[in-house]
Order: sequence, then C-alpha cells, then structure tokens
Amino acid sequence: MNNNPYEILGVEKNAGDADIKKAYHKLVMKYHPDKNPGDKSAEEKFKEVNNAFEILKDPQKRAAYDQFGSAAFSGGNGASAGMGGNPFGNMGGGEFHFNMGGGANMEDILREAMKSFGFAGGAGEDFGMGGGTGRGAASHAGRDLLHDVEISLRDAYFGKTETIKFTTNVGCEKCGGQGTADANPAPICKTCRGGGTVRSRRGLFISESVCPDCNGLGRKISKKCQACEGLGVVGKRREIKVEIPAGVQDGTRLRLRGQGEAGLLGGTTGDFYVDIHIKPDARFERFGEDLLSRAKIPFATLALGGEIEAPTIDDKKINVKIPAGTQIGEKLRIRGRGMPGGDLYIEIATEIPTKLTDKQKKALEEFSGSEPKKKRRLF
Repeated sequence: MNNNPYEILGVEKNAGDADIKKAYHKLVMKYHPDKNPGDKSAEEKFKEVNNAFEILKDPQKRAAYDQFGSAAFSGGNGASAGMGGNPFGNMGGGEFHFNMGGGANMEDILREAMKSFGFAGGAGEDFGMGGGTGRGAASHAGRDLLHDVEISLRDAYFGKTETIKFTTNVGCEKCGGQGTADANPAPICKTCRGGGTVRSRRGLFISESVCPDCNGLGRKISKKCQACEGLGVVGKRREIKVEIPAGVQDGTRLRLRGQGEAGLLGGTTGDFYVDIHIKPDARFERFGEDLLSRAKIPFATLALGGEIEAPTIDDKKINVKIPAGTQIGEKLRIRGRGMPGGDLYIEIATEIPTKLTDKQKKALEEFSGSEPKKKRRLF
C-alpha cells in the first residue's frame, strides 16, 4: 500500500493548499462509493485519498510527515483512519522512537515531540516507565465529512435546498454507542489507564504502541455488542438537506455541526462540510455581486438610439434604453439587477452585416460621403 500522501493525491511536496484541495476533490469524485457501487478497489482508494488529505490539510500533521515520514503516524489511539485515529494507522510497525542525545532536558523534549504528533498530554510524570500513559480516556471523536455540490448561477441567485445522500458511521442503536452487549459503559482499561497506548523506555529511546489489551480503545470490553462488534458505531446510509443561501459565492464552504461521522464508543460526532461550486453560465459572467452580459445591437440603433429587451438572472425581461452614439464595448449599468445586492452590466457589441440590399448600400455610401475626408499619409 502506498503510504506517501503526496503520491496518493498526485501533488508535489511543495504544493500549496489550493492545489492539494483541488487534487483531493478530483480524486474523491472519481472514487466515491456512490459512483462505484460494489467496487472494493475504488472503496479502498477512496479511503486512501481521504487519509492522505487528512495529513496534508493539517499544517502540523504535514510538517510531522515531512520530517519523520509515515512513522510519524504509527501507533496513535489504535483506531482506523476511518474511525478518528491516526490517518495512516499502524503502517510504521506500531511504535516510533526518539533519539534523546545532547544536553537538553529529556522531559521537555519528549513533551514537545509528543505535542507535534497530536498527543494531548505530552510527557507525564510516569512517562516511559513501562506502564500506562495516564493521559485520560482515548479520543474517539468521529471524522469530519466533506461533500462537493455543483449548482447553477441561477440557483446561486435564488438559493437552493440540496439533498445529499451518503454512507457513514452512526451510533449503534442496540448498545447506545457503548460497544457492549449490555449497553453499559465498559470499564477503563487498566493497562493503558484509558489512554489507548502504552509507552516504554529502552535506554535513551522511548517507544509508544497500541495497548495490546484494549486495541487502542481505552476501555476493556469483555462482551462485545454483536451489532457493532464492540465499536459503538455501524455503517448506515444517510440523507440530509442543506440550505444553500441566496447569493452564495463559488468556493463557499458550509458547515453542519454534528452531522459528520459518529465517534467510537460514544465519542463526539464530527461535522459535515459542503463545498459549493457554481457552474459557468452561458448568459452571464459574475464579478462579486455584479453580473455582466453582452448584447449585440444593430449599428443603426447605436447611432440613432433606441431600446432593447434584455434578460435578467431572475428569468425576467427588462427594457433598456440605448442612448444615441453608444460606442461598441461600452457598458450600460442597470442597478439592482445583478446578484443580491449587485448590479447588471450590459456590454455593447454589434454585428457587421455580410449581405446588404442596394438601398442599404446606397444609404451607407451617402453616410460615408457626408463625413469629412481626412488626408492620408503613406508614411
């Protein structure tokens, strides 16, 4: 399995956030389970892409990977990436090591190193003494979820209710999310004291690995719930409605608190994010809250003045006066006819006729002859 998040997303190591996000969105859409029903390889690829993004979108995790590689994410709380654990699981063999050479204070070095890997407690009083970490209950928060929605410019003007269907982990109803057969909270694991990991010291080296007694859950479950196999969550097809506000901008991210993935063993539920993408419109071009359209107007109307009928984004027609002498490329402003709070601009264009009647030719010749002639210079 490829453990390099840069290679998984197909980006360079110096890629910016925008490039990483773009690559992620492209691959997520490609391998999404809804688009590849029953395809196990696509499902695994989808998980792999999400795991890679979890690392590269977080500055601290990305920095840790750049410095230590995949070993930076080995161990953790023992849960899978899809269950709120370290994004790359145990691919480093279940432990990591630090060289404590030099004159620096060992406890300070360990504390800062552990913080850089996302361990809240850092080095405790009994750090590395062969027992549990004493860092409190292991974190089993559910992951945040991200979904892309593409809408029309018209929908962006009016706003829209979007129904999103997806599959994710939800709390097990049979055990109330506890993971136990009797639906009661399992006792704290005595080996790791609820931390989910154990540490040991070997000379100047400190190692941390998943607790062998609770498999990183922090609780000792003697009899598991059969419905969720002791995790407190089950996969379920869900459907939520998202209210997209009128006037929404392209690239807007909406947040639905508590609508993401359920956490293990009653852990907090993640959030659900929706990224809005607005499709190009054939009639209008958007600039912030303003809209621009282009109108081809007969030359005679530009010269003499007149009136045209122009469409608006709200599917109405408006009459627009064309002042005599209006120039090609000039923009006419219609207040309040753009996006909510914006204006509509009509850029003037015209068409040069390719076929003229004799009467039209004569009229143009007379018009041309009435203009004062200018002297031409060869150089």
